Amino acid sequence: MEIIGILGAGAMGSGIAQVAASCGHEVVVCDNLTPALSKAGKRIQATLKTLVEKGKMTDGDAYSLFSRIRFTDHTSDFRDCTLVIEAIVEDIEQKQIAFKSIEAIVGPETIIASNTSSLSVSAMGAQMQHPERIMGIHFFNPAPLMRLVEIIPALQTEARFVEKARKLINCWGKTTVIAKDTPGFIVNRVARPYYGEALRMLDEGIADAATIDWAMRDLGGFRMGPFELMDFIGNDINYTVTETVFTSFYYDPRYKPSFTQKRLVDAHYFGQKTGRGFYDYREGAVKPEPTKDQALGKQILTRILCMLINEAADALYLRIATRDDIDLAMTQGVNYPKGLLAWADDLGIENIVSQLDWLHAEYCDDRYRCCRLLRIMAREKRTFY
Repeated sequence: MEIIGILGAGAMGSGIAQVAASCGHEVVVCDNLTPALSKAGKRIQATLKTLVEKGKMTDGDAYSLFSRIRFTDHTSDFRDCTLVIEAIVEDIEQKQIAFKSIEAIVGPETIIASNTSSLSVSAMGAQMQHPERIMGIHFFNPAPLMRLVEIIPALQTEARFVEKARKLINCWGKTTVIAKDTPGFIVNRVARPYYGEALRMLDEGIADAATIDWAMRDLGGFRMGPFELMDFIGNDINYTVTETVFTSFYYDPRYKPSFTQKRLVDAHYFGQKTGRGFYDYREGAVKPEPTKDQALGKQILTRILCMLINEAADALYLRIATRDDIDLAMTQGVNYPKGLLAWADDLGIENIVSQLDWLHAEYCDDRYRCCRLLRIMAREKRTFY
């Protein structure tokens, strides 16, 4: 059984370690902060205890799983690993340093991967001696529960390493999709309008957060409304991803961050983890009631959904991923009720183009420009499926 290395003992690193160990692998978790290693061990043990209490595994299975994970503060312990996944802070320079450090230790056939959610994998490998075995392997949080994993080959990556990594991750019970090395890959790129357009409508006074959440949840079938989801993810994290994608796309207005969310971040109103965000989670706080106006709710849902579909179509048009991988990524990566391209067929592509053209004319804002693929398909009366 192959040995798997994890650099970074945070929530994501420990989650990936648990996934690999549950599939029988020996796992080496490395972090230069001893308290982080201790916390990671306790986090995994607590998760396993919960699984035992729910009857999903035995005490013996939990003990065996945890015994396969070794915690260390020496990267030299990665020496015998066949795959090392970096899961440290989202900083390109630190990741480049980490990649070079790992390369100096492991063998020539070891895959070196990053769990980055939006940074350039090609840039991470630029200073390496053998960048042909580097790639992005992006798990979603919490890694043990979320099935989707995005695999992102860098410009330098050889196909044989991509196939080897995909086969391995599939054996872990995950669903893999292949994405081009562009900002946000599939999910964090295509999902941006779910937050951005909701924030724009909030700023305009079209509806409050509770009403927008109600429309997307009750009328659209999404598990969480955009403001609930931002508070759950953490406004600090969500805003940073938006800002990273916006900057990486040379300030394309489609990804423009919101001052409203930035002020919440400035005030450390990160959401559930700090007790305040778009909603107040403190003891005794009362959650505001939505305005359950069906016409308003449909307007909100249509506007956000058309923007999401436009982004998904653009990702397909620019060959970021295949049609099937885009829809799979959005249903399994962020639990959308339906694949966006399949949803486009249901709504009618001509209707989506008309809505986008109306928004573009009304706002004179390039964020509402219609993807050329949608326009071609509407003209030729084609569908995605």
